[in-house]
Amino acid sequence: MTSDTINVDQIVEQSRLGAFQIGLLLLCGACLIIDGFDIQAMGYVAPAIIADWHVSKASLGPVFGAGLFGMLLGSLSLTPVGDKFGRRPVLIASTFFFALCMLLTTQVTSIDQLLVLRFITGLGLGSIMPNAMALVGEFSPSGARVTRMMLVSCGFTVGAAVGGFVSAALIPAFGWQSVFLVGGLVPAALGLAMLLWLPESIQFLILRKRGAAQVARWLSKLQPGLQISSDSNIVVKEQRNDGMPVAELFRAGRAGVTMLLWLISFMNLINLYFLSNWLPTLIKDAGYSTGTAVLIGTSLQVGGIVGTLTLGWFINRFGFTKVLGCCFVTACVFIALIGHVATMPALLLLCVVVAGFCVVGGQPAVNALAGTYYPTTLRSTGIGWALGIGRIGSVLGPVIGGQLIALQWANSALFMAAAVPAVISALTVVRLHAYRPR
Repeated sequence: MTSDTINVDQIVEQSRLGAFQIGLLLLCGACLIIDGFDIQAMGYVAPAIIADWHVSKASLGPVFGAGLFGMLLGSLSLTPVGDKFGRRPVLIASTFFFALCMLLTTQVTSIDQLLVLRFITGLGLGSIMPNAMALVGEFSPSGARVTRMMLVSCGFTVGAAVGGFVSAALIPAFGWQSVFLVGGLVPAALGLAMLLWLPESIQFLILRKRGAAQVARWLSKLQPGLQISSDSNIVVKEQRNDGMPVAELFRAGRAGVTMLLWLISFMNLINLYFLSNWLPTLIKDAGYSTGTAVLIGTSLQVGGIVGTLTLGWFINRFGFTKVLGCCFVTACVFIALIGHVATMPALLLLCVVVAGFCVVGGQPAVNALAGTYYPTTLRSTGIGWALGIGRIGSVLGPVIGGQLIALQWANSALFMAAAVPAVISALTVVRLHAYRPR
């Protein structure tokens, strides 16, 4: 097949889920699995560190916050780099960087050392999800884009859940350091695989006028048999934008949606990281063993996996805002109930799973909404800044939780307070519906 003019958008739209696309999904999905495992590792090892170092629970609040603050800065600073220099180099460099940091964490001996390393690790983690989701979206036809982006982003939740099971097995046998050892070795191996097989966005390469040979290579993978000559005119429908990516989020009528996406992400991540980091410890305080507390905490992520896999179908059928609105209203109810059913294991497990379905499963939907709303030249920045602003909430959630625990708030009061951000998220989605009804 030869063509003088090759339309990349048409080729992507007509592409099928073959070996190349499956490989891309596996690489990006594995990247997010490691991302989720590593960022959640601190929540799972916290009870063991408290026992090993004889420190108070509240002293770990700043440690939780430090890792998340690093992710915040990584999201804000490195995602525009992805829109300027490419998804591939940012993903590979970030993966090797946080692998090294996780290995170094096995050697820490104090809260201060742990705090510093968790912050530095967070810098590398912050750019993973926006660039991975953007890359998958740019290789997906429109009818499958939301589903594939959410499927890949589900890797983060899978990693967080796997982290719970792995931690429950490793900590009693080898100590909490073994969790960080695994969390460093696996991404190092993944980074090598990405060097060999991870593609670059074809749209990005064309808009930035880079790598004609790379464009031909990835196009031929996407559509085997396509012949590209030196005279071929390879085009995309979008226009190049040389402005500051962050400023462009507020131009061309995008300001309203941008601000609402930021607020939803902020409120939801307050809940997500308060629950992820403190739930195992609070469950243990309710009279459960460490292993049981970790497994109940893990059920939050299991609910999130089910939510992520399920919500994509509902979004394709009913739209983002209707589905997200229902999610956050339900989250409010079940988060509030957690503190009231702590002595009833079956009801506790149910409430945690449903809260995870709505809060953890809802966040990939918010990320996918940003990914479908912004064009190629802003996609990584749009997802990354929504996550970055949201991660201000992810920093505040565990830290505020630690302060409330230090004030000896009862579990019932803690979870009632945690339900408030879900109410605000639901109200913000209602406002977003006026901007984006479908």
